[in-house]
Amino acid sequence: MTPFLITIIALALIFDYINGFHDAANSIATVVSTKVLTPFQAVLWAALFNSLAFFIFKDHGVADTVAKTVKPDLVQGDMMKVIFAGLIAAISWNLLTWWLGIPSSSSHTLIGGFAGAAIASGGFDAVNSSIILKTASFILLAPLVGMIMAFLMSLWFLSSFKKGWGSKIFSLSIIALVGVFLYTNLEFSRDIVAKKTHYDSYIAQVIFYSKNFKWILLAFILLVMAVFSLYLSSLNAHKANQWFKRLQLVSSAAFSIGHGGNDAQKVMGIITAALIAGGTIPDFKSMPAWVPIACYAAIGLGTMSGGWKIVKTMGTRITKVTPFEGVAAETAGAVTLFLTETLKIPVSTTHTITGAIMGVGATKRLSAVRWGVTINLIWAWILTIPISGLLAAGVYYIVRLF
Repeated sequence: MTPFLITIIALALIFDYINGFHDAANSIATVVSTKVLTPFQAVLWAALFNSLAFFIFKDHGVADTVAKTVKPDLVQGDMMKVIFAGLIAAISWNLLTWWLGIPSSSSHTLIGGFAGAAIASGGFDAVNSSIILKTASFILLAPLVGMIMAFLMSLWFLSSFKKGWGSKIFSLSIIALVGVFLYTNLEFSRDIVAKKTHYDSYIAQVIFYSKNFKWILLAFILLVMAVFSLYLSSLNAHKANQWFKRLQLVSSAAFSIGHGGNDAQKVMGIITAALIAGGTIPDFKSMPAWVPIACYAAIGLGTMSGGWKIVKTMGTRITKVTPFEGVAAETAGAVTLFLTETLKIPVSTTHTITGAIMGVGATKRLSAVRWGVTINLIWAWILTIPISGLLAAGVYYIVRLF
């Protein structure tokens, strides 16, 4: 490796670390604001499950998408400088928004910086427009999906608490669907065993379950929620609140896994693109094992460092969140992240959980959501990609002089 390539890798991991404490609020804001965990306990909890995502998300689809944001053959042989400029811009914007307490998207600032430097080098043809458009569209789609899912989940819990028959039928339907899904996976596993030798069947089963574990995990989480909802009507308000506090540990863990699986992969994509440009590896499939390990470790350590200004914005300024609303928001956010990771779409965990928090707030009444704060956040989201792109273009022009 050349010194310049080592510098780029170091900057990428620094960005990943900053991403961890910048986006720590995504994983812990609701669990802290409802006082289920202390801030210190919450960051340790989130950091643990951010890092565990390494063992769950194995296809690295988001990383592959990010790595293909720029077309290397159209940046005039300056791919390394393009990546360097993009990282400098992304780090700068992340630190500024963290200092101001604005929960902007680390994902979008990274992609915006990468694309902006590429455009400065090779024009608009140098970026993969389909990836940029898909990423930009989820600036609105990710929070909208999170909002709708959290809104519906909140109504589901409220209806269950009020002894509604519709909610019981819905809960039983989810239990049945999860049962069918788990039984189908078990049958597939048995087929694998039947077709292999003892040793080969063991290896094949490990591969099968590692590829499908994220869906098995999500199925178990939904099963827990559905079973709990059946017993909600038998609990008084105080006992229900205590149970929701316990469930928040499950939902916040699920969201932290989704956050780690989505955000760490973006840096993996950047590092892999740099390794390819530097001639260290031939293609994305040759990504060294240390790349995902380093990225998940960096984002986990960053999460442990906190990010309290953004926690305040996410946990209290948008709307006041109760434990049951925290469970609904985090579960909806986790489902959204699991789905988008499967679709290989690099979405913003910040946007997703913000939309989910707005969704649970809207179930009380629309005025429960502080829409003025929300509109300011949306402006920050919209401006992140273009500002990061302009910053990266400026850094690229400076770097090109040397």
